[in-house]
Amino acid sequence: MTPQGVVLIAVYFGLLLLLTKPMGLFLNRVFSGQRTLLHPVLRPVEKLIYRLGGVREDVEQRWTQYSASLIAFSLASFVVAYLLQRLQGRLPLNPQGFGTAVMTPDLAFNTAVSFVTNTNWQAYTGEATLSYLVQMAALTVQNFVSAAAGVAVAVAVVRGFARQQAHSIGNFWVDLTRGVLYVFLPLSLAGALFLCSRGVIQNFHPYEHVRTVEGAEQVIPQGPVASQEAIKMIGTNGGGFFNANSSHPFENPTPLTNFVQMLMIFLIPAGLTYTFGAMVGDTRQGWALFAAMSILFLAGVFIAYPAEQAGTPALQKAGIETAAGPAQPGGNMEGKEVRFGIAASALFAVITTDASCGAVNSMHDSYTPLGGLVPLFNIQLGEVVFGGTGAGLYGMLLFAILAVFIAGLMVGRTPEYLGKKIEQKEVKMAMLALIAAAASILVFAGLTAAVSFAKGSYWNPPGAAVANLNNGGPHGLGEILYAFSSATGNNGSAFAGINANTPWYNLTTGFAMLIGRFLFIIPMLAAAGSLAAKKKVPATSGTFPTHGGLFVGLLIGTVIIVGALTFFPALALGPIVEHFLLRDGKLFSFLMMATGVSL
Repeated sequence: MTPQGVVLIAVYFGLLLLLTKPMGLFLNRVFSGQRTLLHPVLRPVEKLIYRLGGVREDVEQRWTQYSASLIAFSLASFVVAYLLQRLQGRLPLNPQGFGTAVMTPDLAFNTAVSFVTNTNWQAYTGEATLSYLVQMAALTVQNFVSAAAGVAVAVAVVRGFARQQAHSIGNFWVDLTRGVLYVFLPLSLAGALFLCSRGVIQNFHPYEHVRTVEGAEQVIPQGPVASQEAIKMIGTNGGGFFNANSSHPFENPTPLTNFVQMLMIFLIPAGLTYTFGAMVGDTRQGWALFAAMSILFLAGVFIAYPAEQAGTPALQKAGIETAAGPAQPGGNMEGKEVRFGIAASALFAVITTDASCGAVNSMHDSYTPLGGLVPLFNIQLGEVVFGGTGAGLYGMLLFAILAVFIAGLMVGRTPEYLGKKIEQKEVKMAMLALIAAAASILVFAGLTAAVSFAKGSYWNPPGAAVANLNNGGPHGLGEILYAFSSATGNNGSAFAGINANTPWYNLTTGFAMLIGRFLFIIPMLAAAGSLAAKKKVPATSGTFPTHGGLFVGLLIGTVIIVGALTFFPALALGPIVEHFLLRDGKLFSFLMMATGVSL
């Protein structure tokens, strides 16, 4: 590691810590219906939306009604997003004349599911596939509402802990409206203006055709990028306007924009930890969750960053010529932008996979085995290290339920959390969510890796399924495992060494996204409904404190142990064995396959 890299990480975390409380207080005021500075302007708009939608602001819902509203809204969003893609050739704002043939039924299904579930997995090339209208009306709109839906669910779950002897956990339509109107729209507007000022483009121009110095013709894509980029980060969506995502200079032109975008990703997830403490009446509880998330985050950074800074020993030892010249000690720059460097790239990779964002400013497929293991394991932990907007908080609360249940077993007492007894139903719901996510990742990845489909069939056109990997051996397995982990974890990033635009991948990852989103949310809402109906019990001398270092350690241990026990066998066959093979000079990177070099 370098001193500059360590300073970058320290400054980033320090600013995040400073922003957590103000953001948390603001979110608490918004979702508690209290007045904010934005109310004079936005409150009339909010009332108009309720009137047009037939929503009664003062009527709350049981957890079953809340869940039904979420599912109905998501289904309607899916239909609209799907139809816009399939009909884009007949719609306006399409200066490049993109037709419907490029958006096949399976790809349109995958993309619609992806953006509705806040995954933003992209099996297509945005600038060569989708019109401006579809980018905005289908994708950017879903960036707002899917992120707001996640926050709404988190707030509803927190109400389950905060209330007692209640039968409702809020109103989904009210929470969704407030999230979009008071949180995501203002923040995204400010973020888009900043990005525009630093060089991110925002226009409706046709693509530019220019002639290079060598005399070749180059097409330079244009489009409304800054508006999508802001909500892509703030809403932890991750779906870029360009295929290169945040490594593209039109999306992320400078080190300053890169730093601010990293802050955007964690801003709301970190703030929600303080919101949790404020809503349950004990801010120490929120800081305990923040501490657990921070420790896991920093642990990941200080594993991935040194691994990338150390580089690939085999390449350095052999002195192999690369595109950047002779290999030198000092780090692995393959797949990274020179304007960001190793520290900012590794930090971005850890943040985006901690937060289920999925935006990338470097290619994870080019990382060292340990450097690539960290983003993969971050997703497999359940996206609870700050996590997505809302998803990180309710995911960590799931592990908190398990942690206090384990503590109760150790001392022979009925486990309690925030004065609520954690009983059979809550533990069953938590386990259902964990098992569904783990089964989705391992079953789909195992089927893809093990089954060889008939060549030339609908399911496996030439170069598809297993044969579409850019790498063999454990690295190829890592690409498959990462794809289904990313889909189920609603992350959306990829190892970038896999062609996922095939019927098999489009359908299986699409179903994995649905499982990861709704089979996690619905059990948590069920647990919230059960907790809200319970009476709080007063703390006694035997009550396990859940705001101190002991609980933070137990919570971290629960997260890691559950993740390790579930995924260690698969990881051992992938990045872990690749790491040890690397030390013996055996590589599986794209560089080796492209150059034909064998060590």
